[in-house]
Amino acid sequence: MTPEEAVRRLDVILAHAWMVRTFLKHAEEIQEDADFLEVPRALFDFCRAVEPARERGDAATYLHRVRSKLSKLRRAAEFFAANYKQKSDHTNYQMAALSLTGCVAEIEAVLAALPRGPAPAAGGDAPE
Repeated sequence: MTPEEAVRRLDVILAHAWMVRTFLKHAEEIQEDADFLEVPRALFDFCRAVEPARERGDAATYLHRVRSKLSKLRRAAEFFAANYKQKSDHTNYQMAALSLTGCVAEIEAVLAALPRGPAPAAGGDAPE
């Protein structure tokens, strides 16, 4: 898989993650719980972190951002999957947990299919 192919695949995965974020952002059940609100925030941060590189067509920086933000996204997905039943066991929450966990697994699979290259030169994006 080339870096450009990886970016195209990751964009589709992030579109799915964005929909989970949208559901959770508007879910009344979590609005008063700071720990749960970190999940849509982590999704927002992850998706927005790669946006400038995608707009520039800079695959190296895009992939670097994905790698650097993945651990936070993974923690958010693990937290949500382990705890969503505290708020609701409704099918929407079950599917959100499954979808988010699947997104993280797919991101990891895409990254694993790429050779690890050097980090891009500084100056392309704002600081993390």
